[in-house]
Amino acid sequence: MKKIFVALLALVSTAPVFAAPLELASDVFVEREQKRPDGSVATILEEPKLVVPGDQLVFVVRYKNVGAQPASKFTVTNPIPRAVAFSGTADGTEIVSIDGGKNWGFLSQLKVGKADGTFRPALPGDVTHVKWNLNQTLAAGSAGKLVFRGVVR
Repeated sequence: MKKIFVALLALVSTAPVFAAPLELASDVFVEREQKRPDGSVATILEEPKLVVPGDQLVFVVRYKNVGAQPASKFTVTNPIPRAVAFSGTADGTEIVSIDGGKNWGFLSQLKVGKADGTFRPALPGDVTHVKWNLNQTLAAGSAGKLVFRGVVR
């Protein structure tokens, strides 16, 4: 289990790739169910102290324009830890890579080569990187966030 936790910490301490003058910060949370006093169940996000295969993770990438001028048409790229299978984003506007960031596309358009020379559709667990091309203008001092989810393998 320690190896999985170390991999997740590496993601938090490794900033995603971006274009200046943006400042980025990444956080990861584990999603848990918690019983309320009235017997109902609430879904909560907590700091991952220990994760096990099957745990649902939520990754939050916060961005802020720290420059004096508006930033426009910027890209945010984030690697997916090997111990995590990508399971989607909050908004569905991302493109992904299944080959370490060499090639990009929508998951539904990507194919994985098989040993026999044929191809199969790419699956969420094949994703190695996620990228957002934010074709918007971000005023100086403005901020936003991107969210993606994964499952511990």
